[in-house]
Amino acid sequence: MIESFDDGAAMAEAAAEATRAALAAALAAGRRASLVATGGRSPGPVYDRLAAAALDWSRVDVTLSDERFVPPDHAASNERLVRERLLRGAAADARFVPLFRPAADPDAAARAAEASVEALAPFDVTLLGMGPDGHVASLIPGSPRLAQGLDPSLTKMLMGVPEAIGDPPLPRITLTLHALLQSRAILVLITGETKRRVIERAAAGEDLPVRALLTQAEAPVRVLWAP
Repeated sequence: MIESFDDGAAMAEAAAEATRAALAAALAAGRRASLVATGGRSPGPVYDRLAAAALDWSRVDVTLSDERFVPPDHAASNERLVRERLLRGAAADARFVPLFRPAADPDAAARAAEASVEALAPFDVTLLGMGPDGHVASLIPGSPRLAQGLDPSLTKMLMGVPEAIGDPPLPRITLTLHALLQSRAILVLITGETKRRVIERAAAGEDLPVRALLTQAEAPVRVLWAP
């Protein structure tokens, strides 16, 4: 279930190639392609490689799995990471659909972005990281809205997380499990022995958010790991 690579560079290369191939297949089929990007440390090298891919980026839509409720020039902004590492060079022609909106709170931002994100589904590729607590996107243990976000019967694509939670502790906007499962392919990128053990514990039955991805049959999931 876990695909192991010798190092982070090899994992990034594999993730970038899988993403490029999926986007290229969508474009070859005559439709726009959609990519759900993510924040954190693991995807940066993937974005660096992907930005150099020979794709018709003007026909690619990019959004995020989750976002901190901060403006895009904030150091903690996932949008900022994606703009700096992915949306450059030829890839700058992609259309970016932000989750952050200058709204009163994360709930209002989620409502404002809902229709734009829903229009991108089904997503051709969704990239995710995972925290040492087993969280994916901003479906974080301890959040009062975790059960709602993991409810597969929820029809909303986006959900606000008004509580300051996670690392760094900030309010957030996140795709729900319902939204994540509207993906043709999901790649979960993890590094280190600690996170490998988290995946193994979740697969063995421990009640962690990532388990909801590992035990479903709607969207294919690949877990890529490097030391």
